[in-house]
Amino acid sequence: MKKIEVVAAIIKFNDKILCVQRGQNKLPYIAEKFEFPGGKIEIGESKEEALARELSEELNIVAAIQSLFLTVVHQYPDFELTMHSFIAEVATQEITLNEHIDSKWLTVNELQQLDWAAADIPIVNKLIANG
Repeated sequence: MKKIEVVAAIIKFNDKILCVQRGQNKLPYIAEKFEFPGGKIEIGESKEEALARELSEELNIVAAIQSLFLTVVHQYPDFELTMHSFIAEVATQEITLNEHIDSKWLTVNELQQLDWAAADIPIVNKLIANG
């Protein structure tokens, strides 16, 4: 079983959190699902460096990456994912979608409205539980 390690950002602006929607994918269980932006850690990168690079590539943003929020290990049908999520803040809601098909800025109470990728659901649940 292939193992993948990634980082993700819970990007906050005022009382809203950025949620991004994946495009079509050969893996139907993640296609068009919402997720927290991020991606794979490259060799030699810290988790924070990887996250800063991914946010720049995917969204053209610079975020103030703060603390580790939750690490999720999720077994998908084709691979095992370890995802380290971090709280991050931005100075503006302006983003450019370079890899995603949609984005939404939602309050914590609105997060459950979206169709989330399975690995992101524990993060959503902890955000809601923490208020």
